[in-house]
Amino acid sequence: MLSLACVLVLAAAPTEGSPPPGIVEVPSMLIKLIEQVDVPAREAGVLAAVSVREGQMVEEGHALAQIEDAEARIVEERAKIEIDIARLNAQNDVNSRFAKKSVEVARAELRRSAESNARYPKSVSESEMDRLRLLVEKSALEVEQADHEFQIAGFTCKIKENEHLAAQEKRERHKILAPISGVVVQVSKHRGEWVKPGDTVVRILRLDRLRAEGFLKAEHLAGGLQDREVKLTVDLPGQPGAELPGRVVFVDPEIDPVNSQVRIWAEVENRGLRLRPGMRAKMTLTLPKGP
Repeated sequence: MLSLACVLVLAAAPTEGSPPPGIVEVPSMLIKLIEQVDVPAREAGVLAAVSVREGQMVEEGHALAQIEDAEARIVEERAKIEIDIARLNAQNDVNSRFAKKSVEVARAELRRSAESNARYPKSVSESEMDRLRLLVEKSALEVEQADHEFQIAGFTCKIKENEHLAAQEKRERHKILAPISGVVVQVSKHRGEWVKPGDTVVRILRLDRLRAEGFLKAEHLAGGLQDREVKLTVDLPGQPGAELPGRVVFVDPEIDPVNSQVRIWAEVENRGLRLRPGMRAKMTLTLPKGP
């Protein structure tokens, strides 16, 4: 017959298979996708090429398809030529320099006529003096006009540069690129088909990083769990009980009033793409120590 002390020791000892104190296990975590993208066409037109197939791995920025862009390329080339013309006009200050020289000549002629009248009164008529004064004023205004046109040419050049950038962007929108790295699971449109903006061309799933979702008892929420390292145990083909490191990225602030549990998410690097969405895993985490 066991003594009372032995009974107390056995009662206090953890049962076989239960985690040690401070260690919490979530027995059922569902492996899910973090990102999946239906990649759309951004311009209307005929698909000139589709460069991927189902099952192909692609990196972010990889060319998936190409919409016919002959017209867009012509518009871009025209915009480039207009930029070159605008830049030449913006750098051409001949009119401004000529106007400044003209005003110098007009002022010199007026000065000489005034000096002649000072030495020899009425050697230059008043009407001629008025004409020379008007010529000086006209030349000064031509300088202002030339400077104004020179500034306008600079602004026009900037407008043409912006138009060229817009034409480049328009042509780039005919390229359909992968917004994320992942695996192509569906090609919805094929070469020769017409697409319009918003039509899904390719569907991509991100598999290099996945999410494990499950429910944690509210009693284990003491302390911060955000960004806490965890261990996921999952049965992989040919490798039962494989352990993978992860990190808590989300703890639901709401507690379910029925079962007193909260949702918890952990992200895990899927090296070698061994994990598949839909798998089940067990998550083990160490609770933060109290104060």
